[in-house]
Amino acid sequence: MQLASYIKDLLYRYECVIIPGFGAFLTQNHSARIDGASHTFYPPGKTISFNRQLQTNDGILANYVASVENCSYELALQKIRNFTGTVSLELSEGKTVTLKNIGDFFLNHEKTVQFTPESVENFNTASFGLTSFVSPPMQRAEVAEEVQKDVVTMYQEKKKTAYPFLRYAAIGLLAITLGSVGGLKVYEGQVEKHNFAEKQKADALVEDQIQEATFLIDNPLPTLTIDVAKETGKYHIVAGAFRIESNAQKKINLLSQKGFSARLIGKNRYGLHQVVYSSHSERLEALRALRDIKRSENKDAWLLVQDLNR
Repeated sequence: MQLASYIKDLLYRYECVIIPGFGAFLTQNHSARIDGASHTFYPPGKTISFNRQLQTNDGILANYVASVENCSYELALQKIRNFTGTVSLELSEGKTVTLKNIGDFFLNHEKTVQFTPESVENFNTASFGLTSFVSPPMQRAEVAEEVQKDVVTMYQEKKKTAYPFLRYAAIGLLAITLGSVGGLKVYEGQVEKHNFAEKQKADALVEDQIQEATFLIDNPLPTLTIDVAKETGKYHIVAGAFRIESNAQKKINLLSQKGFSARLIGKNRYGLHQVVYSSHSERLEALRALRDIKRSENKDAWLLVQDLNR
């Protein structure tokens, strides 16, 4: 089973991908950076780390394996257990286990699992198609002394020829200004009178229209106010995915009768209609709701992190 490729797919979509019974991959976004020593520019990306303490199954990996391989959830869990058992055995034998495009696992001298991430793969979808590149340092040539002298000479000649023109331009500008001040005052007075007259006409026209449009309703209808709750947030508790949309709608009706804010959130990449119990804007709130649903309603429910752009 190509479990490494499944984990790689999920790392593009989730901040945390747990391998039940083994550990969890965590991702953190980082901005673009420049390596001053090698003059290399790197696009924005994700830093991958591994936490051995997070081993509790959250259903994400198992549900993904089940949907891709078209098998049951229990069989997908069994395949994951077989994979983790094989990895643990190879590590205990002193081997280095490589997950393609993700990183390497090995045991240190204290028999603790260590992880070295792969530096080539970029799991940030916003940087798709962007690669690092090396820019050579810029060579800043010094200006020759002869060129500096030529520039100074040209500036001085231009300055001498500019003075007479500026003198005549200043005299002409002063004459135009003095001649136009009086005319400007007269023009401003005419504009002010025109604007005042037009404002009075507009006010009278609006008042007449208001009087004509005023009428009385003997039996006014009561005001109807409808409050529609809008599901927002990128954390969705998935109840199931259905190939036939009518089956998905039946699932929504059933969950709605139980009091859930169930709805369709569209198709996934495999063309299945996804039904969710609810959507949340806060991760902790979503995790609490997922825990309650797993405990009382559906142990196979899982958390989807996705912006729906609706």
